[in-house]
Amino acid sequence: MPDSSRREAEDRSEEGSVSLPDLGDSIDAVTFEQILEMDDEEDDREFSRSIVFGFFEQAEQTFKKMDDALKEGDLAQLSSLGHFLKGSSATLGLTKVKDSCEKIQHYGQKKDEEGTVDEPDEAKCLERIKETLVAVKEEYAEVEKVLKKFYGS
Repeated sequence: MPDSSRREAEDRSEEGSVSLPDLGDSIDAVTFEQILEMDDEEDDREFSRSIVFGFFEQAEQTFKKMDDALKEGDLAQLSSLGHFLKGSSATLGLTKVKDSCEKIQHYGQKKDEEGTVDEPDEAKCLERIKETLVAVKEEYAEVEKVLKKFYGS
């Protein structure tokens, strides 16, 4: 097979695969690529863009609710919000955000970060949530920056 024919065959075999920028260790490329595969057009990525930017709005609103619940010391609400954002971030492959939200969920249930050991001290749980909330907002800002760059926003 001549070189040019071999290259054309290789190009065809790679067709359909998404070329992703370096997403870092905060985004699971396999999961994110599954979202991208749902796009009709690779040029505008309308479908995945709407999901990602919808998540941004949802995350910002959820962080505000978490801040309010933290001020009120509402562990049950914090657990619920952590669970909610964990699911949304997992769908997009935002691994660090997902992991931190899961910790918030567990702390809100008066458990350790793994959710296996009871932690009866509510003040300790609230302090851990406060620390984790700072971390998750930083992790979120990191993936938001990467994804906005990916979508050219």
